[in-house]
Amino acid sequence: MNVPRKKVLVAMSGGVDSSMTTKLLLEQGYPVEGCYMKLHGNEQMHEQNIARVERVARYFNIPWHVLDRQDLFHQSVYQPFIDIYSQGQTPNPCTFCNRLIKFGTLFEFARELDCHHLATGHYVKCDGQYIYQGDDPGKDQSYFLFNIEPHIIPHLLFPLGSWRKSDVKAMAADIPLLASLATQKESSEICFVEDSYIDVLREHLQVDQPGKVLDTGGNVVGSHRGYMHYTVGQRKGFDVPLSHTALYVKQILPKTNELVVGTREEINLQRFAVRDLNLFLPDPGQEFTCEVKVRYRNPKAPARVLLGAGGSATIELERPEYAIAPGQAAAFYEGTRLLGGGYIV
Repeated sequence: MNVPRKKVLVAMSGGVDSSMTTKLLLEQGYPVEGCYMKLHGNEQMHEQNIARVERVARYFNIPWHVLDRQDLFHQSVYQPFIDIYSQGQTPNPCTFCNRLIKFGTLFEFARELDCHHLATGHYVKCDGQYIYQGDDPGKDQSYFLFNIEPHIIPHLLFPLGSWRKSDVKAMAADIPLLASLATQKESSEICFVEDSYIDVLREHLQVDQPGKVLDTGGNVVGSHRGYMHYTVGQRKGFDVPLSHTALYVKQILPKTNELVVGTREEINLQRFAVRDLNLFLPDPGQEFTCEVKVRYRNPKAPARVLLGAGGSATIELERPEYAIAPGQAAAFYEGTRLLGGGYIV
């Protein structure tokens, strides 16, 4: 006897991933509703996306909704992005959005619609207890989900976790109405950044303020365009005329508008701290071993996590890691299983 599937709300963007997520769920027998979220203030983009969502929803004959959360997005994602850059750190706005918006207020909306499940087009896997890396190593997005609320994991579905992006596009190309989705330009990693993050910051802050470049001994060795143009590990964009070796940004000093630069070896770290710890482990104890990713594209590195007070932790790496940037996420793994993480300080 087949047990009826419980209803799913799909986060629909009008793109190929969410559209194929809808298709796969329907084929698996789930009752499905769709939802497009208005977050950033680009109304022209919203109009285009909503038209695509409507076309997809009609094709699959499912109900769909538009959820306007622009105020919450501005308060909890956009403004912190500005504030963190002004503090000389490198923010990760997608992780704010995933916790508070895509797997926060959207999950609440799903419950209002009596949907038991929430599904997205992320390339990750979920067994109801943990999130895992997706099978497509080039598209795995588990790193960005380290900070979602643990209690919603049992309600999450990620149909694309076992797929490769190329196969998803090929599947869409076989459906005439959806074929154009397979060839349209991929959305930006940060939805409100069209070209450069500096263009966004320039609307709110004075980003072009020439300042001094210091070596690790505190000596003035050059100049730069303004500290918000840089992140830890950056090699170009500042002027150190007398240096004959490659130098990288080691530290950003926003109060004095100065950069500290060093050799690649000087900016490697083996020990660092994180704040706002979020763990999916039911009983982690005072410490545990795992692998850590300190940037989305970085490989995982063996480490020991020592838990502290107030949601803090100290990370001790097995070997030094390059360019660990304050503000970025440190995501913890055991094999392909995501254990949680925190924000680098």
